[in-house]
Amino acid sequence: MKYLSNKNGFLGIDNKFSIKEKVIIVPFGLEKTVSYGGGTKNGPREIIKASHQVELYDEELNCEPYKKIGIKTLKPFKIDKNIKKALKKISNLNEQILAKNIFPLTLGGEHSITPGCIKPFLKRYKKLYLLHFDAHADLRESYNGEKFSHASAIRRCLDNKNVSVISFGIRNISQSEITFLKRNDSKIKIFWAKNKAKWNLVKFKNMIKNKNVYLTFDVDGFDSGIMPATGTPEPGGLQWDETLNIIKLAAKHSNIVGADINELAPIKGFDSYNFLVAKLAYKILAYKFLIK
Repeated sequence: MKYLSNKNGFLGIDNKFSIKEKVIIVPFGLEKTVSYGGGTKNGPREIIKASHQVELYDEELNCEPYKKIGIKTLKPFKIDKNIKKALKKISNLNEQILAKNIFPLTLGGEHSITPGCIKPFLKRYKKLYLLHFDAHADLRESYNGEKFSHASAIRRCLDNKNVSVISFGIRNISQSEITFLKRNDSKIKIFWAKNKAKWNLVKFKNMIKNKNVYLTFDVDGFDSGIMPATGTPEPGGLQWDETLNIIKLAAKHSNIVGADINELAPIKGFDSYNFLVAKLAYKILAYKFLIK
C-alpha cells in the first residue's frame, strides 16, 4: 500500500510529526450507480482537501486527537468500472488493513461500497452490527436493474446472516422495502427521522452494548439544510449535535471496528459542506479512540 505524505493526507499534518498509525484513510471515489445528482467520485479528494482546514485541537476532548491516534492516508488509485471488481478491491484493502490491526475509514464515493467494505469484518466477527446513518433505507433488492446499487447497499449487507442493522434518520423508503423490513424486523431496527423527538437512546445504547459495530454514514442522513451537497438530499434529517451524540454513545458502549462515509457530491464554491464531512470523519476517529 502506498501512502500520501502527512502534509497531503487527511488533516494535512506537518511531516515532522510521526506516530505509529492506528487509522488508515482509504479514498474510494466509486461512482457507478448514482440515480439523481452525480459527483460522488470527487468526494474523497474534497474531504481530504477540506480536512486541512479542520482545527486539530478538539475542545470537547481537550486534546489534539491525531497525536494520540496516528493517521495515514492511502494514495488515490484507479477504481475498476466494474462494480463487482471495485467491491472486491475495497474488500481486499480492508482485509490488508485489518491484518495490521489498524482501523480503516473509507471515504466514498457512493454507498454501494459498504457491502465490500464489511466483507473482511464478517470473517473476523461472529456477529456484526451496522450503525447506519442515512435518509434512505437502502433495502431494495435492486434499483434500475442493478442489485449492487447504492439503493441496495444495506440489503446486500443483510445477505450475510451475521449482520444486523440499526438505522438513524430514515425518511425515504419504498413499498417493497417496507415489506422486506416487516419480514426482517428482528435484524433491522430503524430510528425514523419523523420520530426524532421521541427517540429512546437508552434503548439504542442497550442494543449496541459490548457489540462489534461497523459505522456506515451516508451524508444525506443530514438534513438537506446543512448538507445539500449529495446526490439525493432530503429535508427533515439529522442535525450536527444530535448526530455526534449518537456516535459518541456508540463509541462509549460498543466496539466500533471500522467505518465509511459516503455520498458527498461537492458543489463548486461551497466548501463548507466538504468541511462538515471532514470534521465528521475526525470526530468519529476521536470518539472511537478517546471516549471511554
